[in-house]
Amino acid sequence: MASTDEFYRISKLPPYVFAVVNEMKAKLRAAQQDVVDLGMGNPDGATPRPIINKLVEASRSAKNHRYSMSRGIPQLRLEIVRRYKRNYNVDLDPDSEAIVTIGAKDALAHLLFAVIGPGDRVVSPNPAYPIHQYGVIMAEGQAVMLPMPDPATFLTGLRDLYKTAATRPKLILISFPHNPTTQTVDLDFFKEVVELARQYGTMIVHDFAYADLGFDGYKPPSILEVPGAKEVAVEIFSMSKSYNMAGWRVGYCLGNPKMIAALARIKSYLDYGVFQPIQIASIIALRECDEDTHKICEVYRKRRDVLVDGLNAAGWPVEKPKGSMFLWAKIPEKFQHLTSLEFSKLLLEKALVAVSPGIGFGPLGEGFVRFALIENNHRTRQATRAIKQFLKTS
Repeated sequence: MASTDEFYRISKLPPYVFAVVNEMKAKLRAAQQDVVDLGMGNPDGATPRPIINKLVEASRSAKNHRYSMSRGIPQLRLEIVRRYKRNYNVDLDPDSEAIVTIGAKDALAHLLFAVIGPGDRVVSPNPAYPIHQYGVIMAEGQAVMLPMPDPATFLTGLRDLYKTAATRPKLILISFPHNPTTQTVDLDFFKEVVELARQYGTMIVHDFAYADLGFDGYKPPSILEVPGAKEVAVEIFSMSKSYNMAGWRVGYCLGNPKMIAALARIKSYLDYGVFQPIQIASIIALRECDEDTHKICEVYRKRRDVLVDGLNAAGWPVEKPKGSMFLWAKIPEKFQHLTSLEFSKLLLEKALVAVSPGIGFGPLGEGFVRFALIENNHRTRQATRAIKQFLKTS
């Protein structure tokens, strides 16, 4: 029997560095150690009650136990475009410019399979959420990573790439608020990206997973707000963070009709869509639960403040992010001789706090760790107290 590294696509994927921390965390917990897990970005809040009630009601009906529609039931597609009109004043056709997906990862991975061919260049910022890089590689494309210490630097790199590259990018893959760096942008940034894409015939995919997690008066813009964006761009929106529905696996791809049609065709061969009662419950989420989304955002803001204030008080200088559910932190100065994985393991061993090593998000993530705002305020304070003790005694 062949080993897994002999399989063609598997051999292209590096070892999953997060697994090292996860295995160590599991061993500590098995030994009855109280680990505060700020690693994986897995929302811990309950799904709003009206959504659950509708799921229970819809699941009792036998007609909803059959295969659904690969592209999503019409009423759900109508409801997502209504939300875009309400929130961003963007007009979308629910039939040709919207598709329901099995979460954002499904949308992204299968869209790349649909529109990318061997050797096609896909530009994205680095560090990046792993699927943004490896989804391209699995689709036979070439991942072109541009540094993003800040959005302006990425934009400059993108302009230079168009001027100097022998082969122009086929697609630009971006995500703001950004995971893991928490960088945010305004509409002018998107206007420039759209203009470059239109000028050079490039497609754009914007992963908008943290659409509703903006703090201190900042409202993340949709790329589809840019006039003419639909000529070149699609946006992926997910129910996971906005509605505490991560495990429900519901997302959407919206925008350019040609790209939506390509994704729909790929998906028609691969799945029969999300379980229909979940789609029906998602209609209620989009229609009735805007207030819950604001409450969820406020929970993350409070956790952000507790974590940032606690780390600063512990002697680990960090700044408050304006969006996302993460904190991207430079490794403290006296530990900068360690790799991000070594530092993450040390933090877990000595302070019983789990974080994600920056190297897991690509080579330019080295020197950083990512905290996820997934523990309540009490547990987060426990973590920062332990980190303070660790920094003082190490």
